[in-house]
Amino acid sequence: MTKGELNSNATMASFIESACDKYADKTAFYCGPQSLTYREVEEKSRQLAGWIQNNTNLKPGDRIAIQLPNILDFPIAAFAALRAGLVLVNTNPLYTAREMQHQFIDSGAKALVIFAPLSAPLASVIDQTGIEVVIFAKGGGSASVQSERDLQQVELDEILSADAFPFSVPNIDAEAIGMLQYTGGTTGRAKGASLTHASVLANMEQLEDRLNGVVVPGEELFVCPLPLYHIYAFAVNLILFFSQGNTNILIPNPRDLDTFVAQLKPHKFTGFAGINTLFVGLCQHPEFRALDFSHLKITLSGGTALIDAARRGWEELTGCSITEGYGMSETSPVISLNQPGREHYGTVGEPLVNTKVEIWDLNDQPLPDGEVGQIVLKGKQVMKGYWNNPEETGQVLTADGFFKTGDMGIILDDGCIQIVDRLKDMVLVSGFNVYPSEVEQVLCSHPDVLEAAVIGVKKDDTTGEAVKAFVTAKDTLELTDLEVFCRQNLTAYKVPKQVVVVSELPKTAVGKILRKDLRSKG
Repeated sequence: MTKGELNSNATMASFIESACDKYADKTAFYCGPQSLTYREVEEKSRQLAGWIQNNTNLKPGDRIAIQLPNILDFPIAAFAALRAGLVLVNTNPLYTAREMQHQFIDSGAKALVIFAPLSAPLASVIDQTGIEVVIFAKGGGSASVQSERDLQQVELDEILSADAFPFSVPNIDAEAIGMLQYTGGTTGRAKGASLTHASVLANMEQLEDRLNGVVVPGEELFVCPLPLYHIYAFAVNLILFFSQGNTNILIPNPRDLDTFVAQLKPHKFTGFAGINTLFVGLCQHPEFRALDFSHLKITLSGGTALIDAARRGWEELTGCSITEGYGMSETSPVISLNQPGREHYGTVGEPLVNTKVEIWDLNDQPLPDGEVGQIVLKGKQVMKGYWNNPEETGQVLTADGFFKTGDMGIILDDGCIQIVDRLKDMVLVSGFNVYPSEVEQVLCSHPDVLEAAVIGVKKDDTTGEAVKAFVTAKDTLELTDLEVFCRQNLTAYKVPKQVVVVSELPKTAVGKILRKDLRSKG
């Protein structure tokens, strides 16, 4: 896509088809030793879309869940669903049966594309859902699920190897819902953000404007370790970078650092997207440290606040700065992004073009510049609302179109947004506001602390809450030294009253720490 190329009738399907035609002979995706060209993506996704049209009862507007890791089948399945006019429901392949059941029932999914090796939990919930069609990816010819209903079950490879199915382009409105993107569930049961074709594509045009001059269409090779079912990687890697004729290296399991690094060795990658734990882990990996980073020119970070230690370590090793941004499932997803190479560290950059950001008090009244309050925004990338949930929608969308993010922040003099914390995570100590992210930044700056998460716990009627910290750390950490360090860097009421060392912190699939899980432990 070039600036100004997007028209008001564009859908994600037409977007995909245009890129496949324009860049047919280029490699679109690598995954280990395998790859797909743009032409192969078009042919395989058209074949699956044609099979859906000719062999199922699915109609445009029906929901189809995609429950796959970062493998080559993901873009084929996702693009086929969009080309057939279905509403895409991205689903974590590691979901438990309970989580699967909630998302399938809530979305009203009628079809499912699932990774066969991880499909065992499906058997216990399939009959409680409305799913009629199950397509198994990488099933090896034997995948199936037991059901009391007459389910249509088929292998994806079988569909792709069959004779060509006729495909007709459905008439889809750009303002129709194209995706139900479920929130990460950090503050309760996951809700489906209704994203239209227009909202996703508008956001991609906004993001392209910010990256113009750094990302060169048709010339980039991006490493994609973040899950494609997450809105961040889906929108940036699968929609924007794909539409530009760039190549993505899909990493199915970024936690396996040895295999991850082996997958990178053959490539002279120019772009990378990650989060703190990934940056830190890779920088400590001896074979990663030996890679050639001379072509790397952009590294993106989002999903969770970038910590200074991760940023410094990455830049020292690779010579590439980390460009932090800010977004949410409800905003398709990007709200703001630093200028690559001219980052204002400690902020998430300026709002994207045509994105109006304001800071409001708790009574929804605008605050003067420079004051901390709740971050709200208006723009074409904002969702229609939460799927079948008008009550929750009414709590976050105002009558005049502002979306209340639930984050606390401040707009600085240069226009950059500084995130202070989640409104619901704020700790109240003796009448003073304590923002967990500030305490976490201090804890993580201690040389023996790897990661930190801070919550508020009930203390007494006088002081209200107390600050409690959970950390992962090196064996050399001494808690008494950490307390002294905190007192040197934090006002007394912000210093954790208790620090618990744990082996790992609970996180979402994209690496966001789940403070709600820690609060449930007390």
